[in-house]
Amino acid sequence: MIIRFAAALALTAAATSLNAQTATTMTTTVDYSIATPIQGNWSYAPVTGGSEATFSNVANQMQLSVRCTVAARSVTISRPATGAAPFLFVWTSTQSRNLPASFQPATARLTANLSAYDQLLDAIAFSRGRFAIGIGAQAAIIFPAWAEVARVVEDCRA
Repeated sequence: MIIRFAAALALTAAATSLNAQTATTMTTTVDYSIATPIQGNWSYAPVTGGSEATFSNVANQMQLSVRCTVAARSVTISRPATGAAPFLFVWTSTQSRNLPASFQPATARLTANLSAYDQLLDAIAFSRGRFAIGIGAQAAIIFPAWAEVARVVEDCRA
């Protein structure tokens, strides 16, 4: 009798643990590979010292900027933000990484800098239909992977 009770208790504990683990996984993990990208458009423009790709939502508000500074061979990724956060989270179909970020009060943007030759930029450019950028612990925004970002990266490497 005691053995049956102990076995039943162990099974109940295991099931409870599994249910808790599943619930935690479901609420904290997003499958970006099937998530719908935000609606809007990418634009590309040459700027002083390089080029820039900007994603604007349907209300024409800038949501993401990818800018090349040719002289420094660096690419800056920035998103609008209301304050500082320790990192920008970047997800692509082949890589994900937290990039150290800094808040720019003058532009109200959180920015992260990468070398123009960083493989994460290739992963963004060749991501399968979408990539995601998150600020700190906030939910990431999923962006469509269009050619404008790849063009900026190539400008920086030329």
